[in-house]
Amino acid sequence: MGIMLILLVFLGIAVALVLWAVGIYNGLVTSRNGWKNAFAQIDVQLQRRFDLIPNLVETAKAYMGHERETLEAVIAARSAAQSGLVAAKAHPGDADAMAQLAASQGQLNGVLGRLMAVAEAYPDLKANQNMMQLTEELSSTENRVAFARQAYNDAVMAYNNKREVFPSSVLAGAFNFAPAALLDIPADKAQVREAPKVQF
Repeated sequence: MGIMLILLVFLGIAVALVLWAVGIYNGLVTSRNGWKNAFAQIDVQLQRRFDLIPNLVETAKAYMGHERETLEAVIAARSAAQSGLVAAKAHPGDADAMAQLAASQGQLNGVLGRLMAVAEAYPDLKANQNMMQLTEELSSTENRVAFARQAYNDAVMAYNNKREVFPSSVLAGAFNFAPAALLDIPADKAQVREAPKVQF
């Protein structure tokens, strides 16, 4: 009777440990799926942005014939940014893929900013209804990208924290739960950190 009780206690402890390990594993899987879903939202918003850019360039081309170099730079940066997104989609969370995506998006942000600055010199273009609508849609999409990026970074942070704390770190290492990289687009940092200038 005493041996049976000891065996039942050990069996109970073993079952509890297995259930505990399964819970930790499932939590890691859920967190990983969370940041992958958040990255999918970035993908959707960046695709929308990429779809708007050719229309913006075509509208600007009618008024900015002398700015061919700027327009071509926008198209080239869009193409590079699309390639960066394809690489990131193939390996979401990978540090190199995220760095490539961030760099290409930062470059695209820069040339789009330059296009908008040059467009200021063309009053007819600024007054064009199509240009105003495209600019507004692009601005709205930029905000959506920023929100999606923040959601992705929050999900990555939660996942990385979960996989690094003990005892989850033991199971994360045993089951190859690799760390995920944050997405930090350089141009976004400059826009956020630059204080507005007020003159009296």
